[in-house]
Amino acid sequence: MATTTAPFPTSSRGDRWAGPGMLLPFALFYLVFLVGPLIYTVIAGFFDTSLLRSGLGDFAGLSNYKAVLGDAEFWRTLGNTLWFTVLTTVPLVVLSLVLALLADRFVRGRWFFRFAFFAPFVLPSAVVSLLFMFIYADQLGLAQEAVKWFGVDTPPSWLGDPDWAMLSIAAATVWWTVGFNFVLYLAGLQDVPREVHEAAAIDGAGPWQRIRHVVVPMLGRTTTLVTVLQVIASLKVFDQIYMMTSGGPDGSTRPSLQLIYDTGFVEGRVGYASTVSLLLFVVILFVSLVWFALVRRAEKEN
Repeated sequence: MATTTAPFPTSSRGDRWAGPGMLLPFALFYLVFLVGPLIYTVIAGFFDTSLLRSGLGDFAGLSNYKAVLGDAEFWRTLGNTLWFTVLTTVPLVVLSLVLALLADRFVRGRWFFRFAFFAPFVLPSAVVSLLFMFIYADQLGLAQEAVKWFGVDTPPSWLGDPDWAMLSIAAATVWWTVGFNFVLYLAGLQDVPREVHEAAAIDGAGPWQRIRHVVVPMLGRTTTLVTVLQVIASLKVFDQIYMMTSGGPDGSTRPSLQLIYDTGFVEGRVGYASTVSLLLFVVILFVSLVWFALVRRAEKEN
């Protein structure tokens, strides 16, 4: 007598718990180091919490929020953060797209361009900061000599002049992080079928027309991803500014995260710093939601 077998193997009780068991270490890490501190930050914002004494301290209600919203330094650091976001997001999106389009035209040696543009991204922020501190050094830096080649006798103090400090840090950040966006765009270009290029060429479209009317629209989702990731990363800037200028000169480059660090860990006012953290989180969330809404509206119109 022929025996029939089940089309699918039956799962045992151990197999049923294999997936959750593999997710358990990450879930514990997520709860302890992300969800836990977030809940503590929300609670500490309503108390006069300090590092100098144990516990949450006295209940403060909304006084921390009133103090932060009425603090001119909070608005100045938030303005510096938004200005840095504008200075870095636009060139990092446009430049990475241009570099990816150029590298995609090379059939041979494409790996070299991937390595060359992505290599700076793996450098630690301390290494990049020290490197550009030497480049921007007064009288001896390469940037000073480069400007003199164009006939400028008195180059500016790149990190010592309030008008140039943020621009200099933004330029260093673009050089450092353009490789990540470049790789994302290069991966998106691999999904554009060659048949689309050939059909556009048969219809008489030139290289620029194919890029403008075919390639760029098909990279819409990649552009959305790159822009959102870049905006969030720029709004959380801290490392390179703290190491290159420490927020100076005259506070012209001090970001919101440095205000959180100074008030929370230097001055010990954890409640005040928690309030600033939550308000910065609201700003990041608001910017992200607005951008997603604009992108979805544009996709529906197209």
